[in-house]
Amino acid sequence: MNTLKLLELAPPVYFTEDVYIDKKFLLFTQESCFTDELKRLLSEWQFTLLYTKGSVTEEAPQKEDKGAGKTDADGKMQDLAEQKLSGELVEKTYKRFYDFTDEVYSTYRNKQSLNTEKIIAKMKELCAFVQENRQAVLILQSIMPYNVDNFLVTHSLRSAVFAIVVGMELKMQNHQLVELATAALMHEIGLIHIAEDIYSRAGELSDEEKKYLHVHPVLSCKILKKAKFPLPVCLGTLDHHERENGTGYPQRLTGEKISLYGKIIAVTCSYEAMTGERKYKKAEDPATGLLNVLRREPSQYDEEVLKALLNALSFFPIGSFVYLSNNAVAQVIDNNSEDPRFPIVRVIDRSAKGAFSEAIRTAMDGIRIMRPARKEEWIAALSKGKKEA
Repeated sequence: MNTLKLLELAPPVYFTEDVYIDKKFLLFTQESCFTDELKRLLSEWQFTLLYTKGSVTEEAPQKEDKGAGKTDADGKMQDLAEQKLSGELVEKTYKRFYDFTDEVYSTYRNKQSLNTEKIIAKMKELCAFVQENRQAVLILQSIMPYNVDNFLVTHSLRSAVFAIVVGMELKMQNHQLVELATAALMHEIGLIHIAEDIYSRAGELSDEEKKYLHVHPVLSCKILKKAKFPLPVCLGTLDHHERENGTGYPQRLTGEKISLYGKIIAVTCSYEAMTGERKYKKAEDPATGLLNVLRREPSQYDEEVLKALLNALSFFPIGSFVYLSNNAVAQVIDNNSEDPRFPIVRVIDRSAKGAFSEAIRTAMDGIRIMRPARKEEWIAALSKGKKEA
């Protein structure tokens, strides 16, 4: 195995083989870019040497896909990348990802073990699924029942989907999306070691209880490091409660000291928490949830990540119901990259097949969104549409 001196590496560079710390702990895979941020972090942690069987290169290597077209997982990923799925199949596929997430958390809870390769492979599938079915997946997440009794699983999968969407908006490479999705799916694994009453209670926590809660990102990171997940994934879980202004935990990091994956999960985790149910609160509608994330002290979140969330979801997120200037109720079905204030909607139409009209683009000088529709308004409109369709 070749030994490389950290100080002699000049980012951005790639490696022809996977890179390790201490010859056994995987730092990142060969597809990953070695960045200035990662070099700085390793230096702060007093790592001076890296180990790899390969060499340094300025071009991203094309890693051979040894199992392409041979395994069931690879076959599914290829199928998902080649076609957009019907609404019914999207729901069935999403349910399989939910069941997988449930299996991961249950296995760790019962056996204290994680299948790292299987989880990463499944996240490759999830990324392909979301990339090809973004609209349908976001709509599904906004309307499907929230399993509050299985909070960790529901929250983790929803957070992973939102993180992928933000990563897509940030034009992240596919291997980065997979790492990000993996970190988002696993970011709460440490909560398994915390009493549920502490993280699911509505009331104020005692100082002692806060100490227990604030250690869960460290626990998540240690669990993933032990299971030999890539370092960027581990850092994403460790940093997801850090805030740009240093008010987060566990290390009170600021700005550039927070990993990119941690910055993204901080935003998407917060958005999911606002739009998801809890035992002690009802879910906010997507538009209100997004607005509340944006209203928080601006210095808490990375500005570029917030902008990416807004552009990806629009002011009125995909799947949300809105009240229009023509007194109609509509559902947002896509964002408007040119102006997130005016997304694309489908009006609930009593005479149309399926109770929805053709898609229309809202505009300042045309039909525009006045406000989010109240739940009773869109339920009543859909009920009428079904009866009269």
